[in-house]
Amino acid sequence: MKITRRSWIVKSVGLAVASPSILKAEHRMGYTLADFEKRLKSGKGTEGLSKEDLPTPSLLLDLDILEANLQKMSQHAKSAPIQLRPHAKTHKCPEIARRQISAGALGVCTSTIHEAEVMADSGIKGLLITSELVGKNKIERLLRLTRQQPDTLAVVDNASHAEELNSSAEAARLTLNVMIDIDPVGRRTGILPGDDAFGLAERIMKMQHLKLRGVHAYSGASSHVTGFEARKEHSHKVMQGPLETFFRMKKAGMPVEIMSGGSTGTYNIDPPLKGMTELQVGSYVFMDVDYRRVGGQAGTVYDDYMPSLTVLATVISKNHPDRATVDAGFKAFATDRKFGPEIKGVTGVEYQFNGDEHGALLLNNPSREIRLGDRVEFIVPHCDPNVNLYDRFVCVRGDKVAAVWPVAGRGYS
Repeated sequence: MKITRRSWIVKSVGLAVASPSILKAEHRMGYTLADFEKRLKSGKGTEGLSKEDLPTPSLLLDLDILEANLQKMSQHAKSAPIQLRPHAKTHKCPEIARRQISAGALGVCTSTIHEAEVMADSGIKGLLITSELVGKNKIERLLRLTRQQPDTLAVVDNASHAEELNSSAEAARLTLNVMIDIDPVGRRTGILPGDDAFGLAERIMKMQHLKLRGVHAYSGASSHVTGFEARKEHSHKVMQGPLETFFRMKKAGMPVEIMSGGSTGTYNIDPPLKGMTELQVGSYVFMDVDYRRVGGQAGTVYDDYMPSLTVLATVISKNHPDRATVDAGFKAFATDRKFGPEIKGVTGVEYQFNGDEHGALLLNNPSREIRLGDRVEFIVPHCDPNVNLYDRFVCVRGDKVAAVWPVAGRGYS
C-alpha cells in the first residue's frame, strides 16, 4: 500500500496516542535484571509483561513505529529506484537486519569486524564492512569471515594495506572482495578521488587474490547539514569527485559494479546522482534528537521517519515545583553531542545531565504534571552509541512488552 504524507502523519499520531510516553505510578512486579533474564529463559517469555514491569533505565523499541519506518524506506528505494544496504552499526542486532533484508535490502553494512561476525553468525549475508581492517588480527578475522560468507565486502584506501590483504588471502587460498574507499570530504578514512583513487584501483587490478567490486564513499559531513536545500547542495558537491572516479574506473574496463554511500540525512537527496547504486541508511530505523534537529524537506523538524527508540526512566525525586529527577544520567544516554535527550510526549520540560545515574527535568512550563514515580520516555541524543550502552532492546507494542532482542554486536573489537 502506498504511503502518502497524510497517511503517514495519521498513522504516526495514532501510534503516539496508542503508546503514551508517561505512565503514572502504579503497582509493579519489581523485576530485577536477573529476574527478567530468568523469566525469558524459563519459557514464559514476555507474556503478560508491560512497561510498568521493567527495571529502569531500559532501552525500548516501539515495533509499530520500527515497522512503519522500514516500510517507508523500502518503498522509497523501490520508487527511486536504488538498492539498500542499511548500516547495522546503528542497531547491532541481527533481528533488525533480518527485517531490513525481508523488506528488500541487499544485505547490511557494518563498521567493525565484530559487528560483521555477529551478523554472519546469524546467517546475514551481503555484508559490507565500511572501516579499513588493518593489522594481523582484523585481517585474519576477515579471512575467516569470507570463508563463512564469501560475498563479504571490505574497503581499502592504501596500497600497502591492499598488498597485505592480497598476500594474506593468497596464503589462505582465498579471494577477497574489496572496494576503494574514497573520501568525499571528511578526512577520516578514504583516499582522495581522481588520480589517487584510480591509481590504487589499477594496482589492485594486478593483485590476483583481490577482486575489485566498486567504490565506497560516505559523506558523514553531508548527513547532518541543517536545512534540506543546504544538505542537498553539500552532498551533491562533495560526491561529485567519487562519482567521477567511479565512472573513470568503469570506462577503463574495471569490474566496478557498486557505488555505495548516502545516509538517512541524504536518503532522498543522493539517489538522483548518476552512478549511485546503493544507500547505507542507518538511523532511519530509530531516529534521534540529532537527526530531528537538521530539518526535513517539509520543515524545520526532520520527521520523515519517526522515533521508535526511547529510554524508559522513572521520576525518583520531586521536591521542587520547577524540578524533578529521573534515574537516567550519563550511563543511560550517549554524551557525544552538545545536547541531551528529549522527553517524549510532553512539552515545556527540558532534560539536563545531573550525574552518572541522574538526570534533571527542568519543569519550565510542562504540558502535564510530572509526579514522583512517573515513568517517562526519552528520545535519545544519538542513536548509534546509545544502543551500544545496552545489552537488549525491550520491544513494545503500546504498553505491552512484545519481545526482547539482544544487542548482539555491542562493543567494539
